[in-house]
Amino acid sequence: LSPEGTVSNWNVGAERIKGYQADEIVGQHFSRFYTEEDLADGRPQRALATAARDGRYEAEGWRVRRDGTRFWAHVVIDAIRGDDGALVGFAKITRDITERYQQQRKLVEAKELAEAYSRQMASLSDFLDSVIANIPASVLVLDVASRTILLANQQAQRLFAQAYVDLKGLPVGDCLSP
Repeated sequence: LSPEGTVSNWNVGAERIKGYQADEIVGQHFSRFYTEEDLADGRPQRALATAARDGRYEAEGWRVRRDGTRFWAHVVIDAIRGDDGALVGFAKITRDITERYQQQRKLVEAKELAEAYSRQMASLSDFLDSVIANIPASVLVLDVASRTILLANQQAQRLFAQAYVDLKGLPVGDCLSP
C-alpha cells in the first residue's frame, strides 16, 4: 500500500482471497475490503495510523470480497520506511481464517449451552433435594452397583442413624439390620 492506503502491488494470494485481479484493484484504496460498519467507524484510517505510529497493526475482523461476500480475516499491516526514516508505504498481509473463527464460535456456543444446562440441572437438583427433604416418609437413594447411600432425607436419618452419623456414603448394610 502507498502511505495513503492505495493498493500499489497485488499478488496471486491476494487475488485468490479477495477475488480482484491486479488490474482491477491496483490504484484503488484498500478501504474497499472493509465492511460498511468498519468504514463508518473509521477503522481503515485507524489501522494505517496505528501502523505508521507503532510500526505494525494487527487485527481480526470481517472483510469483503469482490463478490460482496464476507470472510473473517487476520490482518497485519507493517509500516515500510526508507533509509531516512520517512514512511514509504505499508506491507499488508491478509489471511482468511473464517473456518477457525467459525470453530471458535461453535466452541463458545457449546460452552454457553453447557453452562446453561448446568445451571438448569443445579436448579432442578436443588428443587428435588427440597422435595425429598420434606417428604414425610423415609427416603434413601442407593447406588445400585456399590449399594452405598447417595442421599438420605431427615426422616431416614432419624429412623436409621444416630443424630451424629451421616448416612451418605455408607453401605446400606451398615444401616439396616438383617
